[in-house]
Amino acid sequence: MATISAALAISFLPSPTRFAAPATPSSSSRIKKAARFRCCAGPSSREQDQEISAAPPTRLPEKPARTPPSSLLGISTSTWSAGLAGLGFLETGYLTYLKLTGSEAFCPISGAGCGDVLEGDYSVVFGIPLPLVGLVAYGLVAALSLQEDGKDLLPGLDDLDIQLTLLLIATSMATASAYFLYILSTKFVGVSCSYCLLSAFLSFSLLFIRVKDFGLERIQKFVGLQLSVAVIIALALTNSYSSATTQLKGTDDFVLEPYETEITTESSPFAIALARHLHSIGAKMYGAFWCSHCNEQKQMFGREAAKILDYVECFPNGAGKGKKMTQECQAAGLEGFPTWVINGKVLSGDQELEVLAEASGFVADGTEQPKEITPN
Repeated sequence: MATISAALAISFLPSPTRFAAPATPSSSSRIKKAARFRCCAGPSSREQDQEISAAPPTRLPEKPARTPPSSLLGISTSTWSAGLAGLGFLETGYLTYLKLTGSEAFCPISGAGCGDVLEGDYSVVFGIPLPLVGLVAYGLVAALSLQEDGKDLLPGLDDLDIQLTLLLIATSMATASAYFLYILSTKFVGVSCSYCLLSAFLSFSLLFIRVKDFGLERIQKFVGLQLSVAVIIALALTNSYSSATTQLKGTDDFVLEPYETEITTESSPFAIALARHLHSIGAKMYGAFWCSHCNEQKQMFGREAAKILDYVECFPNGAGKGKKMTQECQAAGLEGFPTWVINGKVLSGDQELEVLAEASGFVADGTEQPKEITPN
């Protein structure tokens, strides 16, 4: 700018030939105007450099300081969270290796039963090994906890984003752990899985730490969001395990070979007619050779009628360790034995013949079920 101003000022100076001519009032005034114009030119480059150096330096806005997390027993909650998540990461990493390589797990408590749980149908969710899902979850919690503790591992996240994400992940993990504890207590009676219990302890501990970090007053704003996440996790797991099955309870240390139970009762005309009707409409009875209620149901029909029924044996190869139900029984989503499927209706447990007749639309034609006469 200073160079341009100087060039403009020089262009307005009179030429040398004009200086040789005698000065006239008009020429003197023209010289004065030119002089005044040149005085109005901007400062030189040296003056500008001095002004710039004299100006105070512009400061960049400082990054707001992180809010320190709460503490537990003198240790910050973020450190606790990172430590517990690291322990869970090691555990699930070991189980993931076993799952992918097909190796047998070392179970210090209830060795055989523990291996059955880790290798059963409930060790996979939507076709993905459950330990692998836990490995990712624990790894993410560990990274976010270190970020909260001041390590810039995941840039672009503020304190609230980190805290809320950790809270929702911990809620999801605790919900899943509660679900699997229920499965362990109902589907694997008498079996103790040390890895399952350790994972549940870590998940509930992480949720407790996150709740403490938020505080009871602040966390009330996110209770609805937590409940929504918990419901979604529970529904997803239920949908994934809708066709999952387990072997006979309490038989994880031995195997039952299939056997037939003799039917000792005779069939009444009503039972035979009902059995033929159930066969004609495609009704099926799902059962297991070891099921006492299934045997009682067959005894109600009698020898002749039981042979007419469409009976599906769900354990034709035996039950116990390493034995599973047939694919047909798994697809039916059975919850117990016996189970009747009649015209799309599901009846669980052994049923009276009159109940089966009503459910199937059977109309007796001179073959009414004889009623027992009780003495007065």
